[in-house]
Amino acid sequence: MTITQTQSRSLLGLKDLSQNEIQSILDRAAFWEQHANKTHNLLNGKFVANMFFENSTRTRTSFEVAEKRLGAEVINFSAAASSVEKGESIYDTVRTLESMGIDAGIIRLKPIGLLAEMAPKIKVPLINAGDGNNEHPTQALLDLYTMQKHFGTLKGLNVAIIGDILHSRVARSNLYALRQFGANVMFCAPDDMQAKDLDVQYVSMEKAIKADVVMMLRVQLERHSSGILKSADTYRESYGLTVARASQMANHAIIMHPAPVNRDVEIDSELVEAANSKIFPQMANGVPIRMAVIERALV
Repeated sequence: MTITQTQSRSLLGLKDLSQNEIQSILDRAAFWEQHANKTHNLLNGKFVANMFFENSTRTRTSFEVAEKRLGAEVINFSAAASSVEKGESIYDTVRTLESMGIDAGIIRLKPIGLLAEMAPKIKVPLINAGDGNNEHPTQALLDLYTMQKHFGTLKGLNVAIIGDILHSRVARSNLYALRQFGANVMFCAPDDMQAKDLDVQYVSMEKAIKADVVMMLRVQLERHSSGILKSADTYRESYGLTVARASQMANHAIIMHPAPVNRDVEIDSELVEAANSKIFPQMANGVPIRMAVIERALV
């Protein structure tokens, strides 16, 4: 496999992926959803390394389940118990695992831009499991899959993403992918949580909750100690999806959240598992989506 072929099998982000490429992953995920509870031998003999240089629960576990469903051998790498703690660079660590014969790497890391810089030097496919506040492509794919499954189409769908946009890789990947399908994306955030580099309309909370999809983000209050919103209660009052606000949503609208959820901060606890909430179905959809992405990388 040449480096060019390797790059085409990698998934570093959705910004440059076409609608057809994204739809092919969603379609394959629909196939795997029908077989998600069975173990297959498709990747028998393949070694996949989960390289998480940043903490994760849902993403890491979802990838591991997907890998094992496909029959791959799984190597779970923990930065806390590795030579990274001794000063080894992330690049050298990835090259070390590559040299030992892995066939693909799932990678999450904090530094912005490092993944794009490193990927061309690595000869095995890499799948982005979240890099800084840049992108989180598989999260956005499972989000699109959840919306498409519920509404039948993404074209013309009004999607409001509410919360800490500034630090959200989820918001960025969703924005890039949803626009490919003709969805209307709007953001809602306090001034100090807005991403000024993104060309998107910011709307009021009153308008945001009228969307077809109301997607709440985890608010990272620890990053805004000097900002205008200094407490969870203040944030909830102004930007939280409260029961009162949720009652103003359209009857057909759905609630989404990439998790982890700060209950009673960005969303009231009783709404997390409400009838119109897709939060836990989103998590379930992560397995077939990641099965499709891993298959794309290795088959």
